[in-house]
Amino acid sequence: MLVAAGVDFWRWQPHPEVWVLVGGVAALAVYALRVVGPKVVPKGQPVASRQQLAWLILGIVLLWLASDWPLHDIAEEYLFSAHMIQHMLLTYFVPPVLLLATPEWLARLVLGRGRAKRAFYFLARPVPAALIFNGFLLLTHAPGVVNLSVQNPVVHYLVHTGLVSSAFLLWMPVCGPLPELRISYPAQMLYLFVTSIIPTVPAGWLTFADGVVYSAYDVPARLWGISVTSDQQAAGAIMKLVGGSFLWVVITLRFFQWAAKFSDTDKAADQAGPAHDLSWNGAAPRKVNGTSNGNGARPGVTATGS
Repeated sequence: MLVAAGVDFWRWQPHPEVWVLVGGVAALAVYALRVVGPKVVPKGQPVASRQQLAWLILGIVLLWLASDWPLHDIAEEYLFSAHMIQHMLLTYFVPPVLLLATPEWLARLVLGRGRAKRAFYFLARPVPAALIFNGFLLLTHAPGVVNLSVQNPVVHYLVHTGLVSSAFLLWMPVCGPLPELRISYPAQMLYLFVTSIIPTVPAGWLTFADGVVYSAYDVPARLWGISVTSDQQAAGAIMKLVGGSFLWVVITLRFFQWAAKFSDTDKAADQAGPAHDLSWNGAAPRKVNGTSNGNGARPGVTATGS
């Protein structure tokens, strides 16, 4: 049902503020890579790798899809489940992709060396980052906040800005461009596992709620004939299944990367030979009076090279 009671759900609506945002991100990225990068990066080194450029393009496309028509309009006017898809894109997909696109030199240049850097380094640690993101996530699913953000464009903008900003903090220990802020693979798996638990609270609440949770979405015109309660239940399922599944995909990926590191270490140890074989130029240890050691000297006698 695309048109109901004179309402065209799919009518095109321009969003110049979104175009300015997405275009601004793209313009800043091009300026950083074309103008700033060559002045900062040593000669002979690439300003950005091909993978980083690919991540950048993907991140800009995802940001545009999450913020513009038709998802933006459906999410804000008719379906809370579409609103949930929008939030999944803005918190679980766009931030990590853009972090993977950011070169280390650019991150250090943006942060500088002052108080802003120290504050960011404190907030981007696993515990503060997880608390900020999950606390903000729970807050933005309160009925009063959701209803107000749908009715007030300024509040709506602030909510999305807070969500995206806290999501960048959340993903810094996992895939941020600064190696000193990234934690080990086992720590990342535990970190993401704990993060995957918190959203089950609002997801379960939405899935099993009997009445209308968000009055702003209780509108007469229903896209595809989806009722308010079915819409809420779908939103809870999306939050739990899509968000949780994505986190578990990352956890699984990190597990295999961690296991591969051990496999590579074992192979290197096998190729290096026994740890006690310290013979010079690969020569076999010489026997001296029926005994031998790695340098051909008697036990207890130190051999010196000439």
